Amino acid sequence: MTTRIIKNFIKTILVYLVLSIFFIFPVKAEGEFLVDTSVEYKVQNNGITQVTHSITLENVLSNIYATSYKLRLENINADNIKAYDNKGLLDSQTEIEADRITIKVNFDDAVVGKGQKRYFNISYNVSSFAQKTGEVWEISVPRLSDENSYKNYSVTLLIPDGFKSEAYMSPQPNYSGHVEGYKTFTFSKESVSKTGIAAGFGDFQVFSFNLIYHLENPLSKNVFVDIAVPPDTSLQRVFYEVFSPEPHNVTVDEDGNWIATFLLKSRERKDVTVKGTVQIFSDPMKYPRPTDSTLDKNMMPTQYWQSDNPKIKELALIYNTPRKIYDYVSTFLKYNYEKVKPNVVRMGALGALEEPDNAICMEFTDLFIAMARAAGIPAREINGFAYTENKEIQPLSLVADVLHSWPEYWDKEKGDWIPIDPTWASTTGGVDFFNKLDLRHFTFVIHGIDDVKPYPPGSYKLGSNPQKDVFVNFGTLPENRNAKISLSYKKDKYIPFANQNISVFVKNEGVQSEYNVIINTISDDNPNEDINIGTIPPFAQREFNVKIPFSFLATNTPKNVIVVYKDHKIVIPTSKSEVIILNLLIILIIFVIITFLLLVRLGKIKV
Repeated sequence: MTTRIIKNFIKTILVYLVLSIFFIFPVKAEGEFLVDTSVEYKVQNNGITQVTHSITLENVLSNIYATSYKLRLENINADNIKAYDNKGLLDSQTEIEADRITIKVNFDDAVVGKGQKRYFNISYNVSSFAQKTGEVWEISVPRLSDENSYKNYSVTLLIPDGFKSEAYMSPQPNYSGHVEGYKTFTFSKESVSKTGIAAGFGDFQVFSFNLIYHLENPLSKNVFVDIAVPPDTSLQRVFYEVFSPEPHNVTVDEDGNWIATFLLKSRERKDVTVKGTVQIFSDPMKYPRPTDSTLDKNMMPTQYWQSDNPKIKELALIYNTPRKIYDYVSTFLKYNYEKVKPNVVRMGALGALEEPDNAICMEFTDLFIAMARAAGIPAREINGFAYTENKEIQPLSLVADVLHSWPEYWDKEKGDWIPIDPTWASTTGGVDFFNKLDLRHFTFVIHGIDDVKPYPPGSYKLGSNPQKDVFVNFGTLPENRNAKISLSYKKDKYIPFANQNISVFVKNEGVQSEYNVIINTISDDNPNEDINIGTIPPFAQREFNVKIPFSFLATNTPKNVIVVYKDHKIVIPTSKSEVIILNLLIILIIFVIITFLLLVRLGKIKV
């Protein structure tokens, strides 16, 4: 009897050690147990995630069975931990060491025999998997650290309907559905073993911004100085609340940049403050399409996008689609965190090829653009702000105006520019920033025709110790989000016998840009040709001229010109009365002259 007790005790200890080794060093215990795990991440409306591991242990051998099981959590702050099966709670202990939690589950009965299975669950709550950043709930599910430990492994993510629609998700789920107030997404072992799951839920994100530009005119005459301010794109809408001082005008260049112009007097220095909010959307909106000429220019080689270089052209023959180029760039280049600092030297596409381990976002972007252009795909650079929790990058963006850059390529079928981020794909270990970008990228300037200009906010500095000029935070939409178009005019001084010119001014006094602005002009009751103004950003003004013809007895001269845009209308009186009076006066003078000459000829008047 004593011998049997000792043998059973030794057997129990042996099995415990084997299983412990299996979960700490799973390669050494391979083949003794088969583990199937299904993990459910059920996110609550308050952001707390209820995690449940449904585990099946299957004996491979007839003489070894499990007496305990260990689950290790890395960098996860879990609470309300419990283990249970269909009979009730199981005995469990939790060990906490640094950033690691080890949950040990003890089994008080034996499941013996080859092919026999034990079913049980481990559950806990985590508050850090779901975080609300601005207007978006962002979900992060950790990756499976050792896929070889499991025969089968799957993840189901449950998102409450209150989190609105999916903005982005990486990787794409194998299945999606809906169950009792929750959106469900299921992922395979292959999906979560590489990067885990990153997802965002919300229709849009909102950032507030405060930008400062330091301008100087060193000349002895007045000059106009241009600055680039954040523009609208198909994925973002900008609302300008403060522009101090107001610009002389705001224009839109060929790439879609908004260029604000200021008049600086001789030797004048001027600080410009621009404040507002930006609404970043998960799906593109209607936005003016670039011309074919612009798209052609976005395929040309430049100083940093050497798309005509033989090395790049050779690569473009192999990697000839945006996806292939993205995958190549994001895996070939390696991010050098030590290089992230102000005034870093830009290497360009060729430099990135020559030093692939010395890249930052500029090199990832430059190489993608050069290869895309060499493959006949229009591509361009976006320079702006990208929110990240990456501690190796984040502090610099908070204390210095070091911005982020990422590429866009033109999708002919969608008829839109598609933003991607091969840099973040590399630094996150392969999270998908190709199929859908997150809501954390805020465009400041667009570089397409030129690979350097216009300069982004944060570049307009004076002095040897420049201060920080770019401030971006999560924000809320302003109550007033409308464009406000005003119409005004100025008439040239009336000149007899000449056509009259009227200058009509169309100004946007609202906080949002107005698109497809078409002005109707009516001469009395006769419509004239419509005036297509196009896009008018906030604080921008457009001007066009209306010609009022001089005609005999004002027969072709309108009494009024009516200028209309939507519900805005101004009535501009012309000089028709003056034209009629002038015509009558001329007729009277001619009549007097003719009468006088007749009277002279008849001898009634002697000269």
